[in-house]
Amino acid sequence: MAQVLEILFWAGSFITVYSYLIYPLLLMLLKHGWRRPPLPRSAELPSMTVIVTARNEERRIAEKLENTLLLDYPAELIEVLVASDASADASDEIVSRFASGNVRLVRSAERKGKEHAQSLAIQAARSAILVFTDTATRLPPDTLRLLAEDFRDPRIGAVSSEDELISSGGEVRGEGAYVRYEMWLRRLESNVAGLVGLSGSCFAVRKAVCEGWRTDIPSDITTALLCARAGLRAISDGRVRGMYQDLKDEAKEFERKKRTIIRGMTAVWELREALNPLRYGLFSLQVWSHKVLRWAVPIGMLLALSTSAALARYSALYQILLTGQLAAYAAAAAAQLSSAARRIAPLRIALYFFVANAATAAAMWDFLRGVRIVTWNPSQR
Repeated sequence: MAQVLEILFWAGSFITVYSYLIYPLLLMLLKHGWRRPPLPRSAELPSMTVIVTARNEERRIAEKLENTLLLDYPAELIEVLVASDASADASDEIVSRFASGNVRLVRSAERKGKEHAQSLAIQAARSAILVFTDTATRLPPDTLRLLAEDFRDPRIGAVSSEDELISSGGEVRGEGAYVRYEMWLRRLESNVAGLVGLSGSCFAVRKAVCEGWRTDIPSDITTALLCARAGLRAISDGRVRGMYQDLKDEAKEFERKKRTIIRGMTAVWELREALNPLRYGLFSLQVWSHKVLRWAVPIGMLLALSTSAALARYSALYQILLTGQLAAYAAAAAAQLSSAARRIAPLRIALYFFVANAATAAAMWDFLRGVRIVTWNPSQR
């Protein structure tokens, strides 16, 4: 019996640490497998369509359009489409005030979700390069020129920005070390087989890749998988920043995470051909590692905790391992209960880790019960 428990403990421990630690180390070993070739410094710039998705954004849409129109790119090469998901407030009216040859409203007659509104904009777009961005995201002036540089490489199918969270006081925050970690992981994936998920705040894609667009699964994951299907690479460009404010109501963060994970699970399930390593090679390994095994971490944590508790009576080693786990849970609890404790980086990281995996466990339960999420309400920031 003890041997079975030991096997389960080490299996659970492996699942827990693999996607967060072993997988990045594996990517670091593999990252020299691809190098972007020297690119010609052609003066010719491609035309681009910026697609701003909106649902009841009367409070922010004007500021977003002003930010977009200030992007440093030739006016004759850019158009802006606002994809309204049947907004019921003054959003569409505000957009009409900006209406010109470069700004147009594309409205869904019914509320069918973000991806459906985006699909209408894709059909209306005139450019070969599409830039998707959320209303809450602010883009630096050089964003489109940097994206144009990336798309000079014909093997690049999509480019993701890197997230930068801004506090209400204007300081760069990030969700603790987690956002920095995720951005680093994306850079590693870019150098191996390409991203398995893009940043929803801002990403660009060749219009030709969007022929397989799905309206029932999140576009940031779908786009990466469609690139792989087309034999192209989705990359993260650290020079391209998508800046947005942190959530005003932190109590809603758990539900936001859960919704995001359910949508991610739905995308991978619907496009599960990407899990086939015989067809997709290293990209398939990345999908398994970054998505599927990351979602299995709560199972690994439960296995490791329960089996080490059972084994502690037999071995000092498992007593130490159990104590370490309980200390981590205690650190997270302290950060949850005390704002002073949350200012201590290790405690804050422990809290974020456990909250993220609690949201993953809740999302897995809902997903297995058949819960699917198509419609959306943008997070209020």
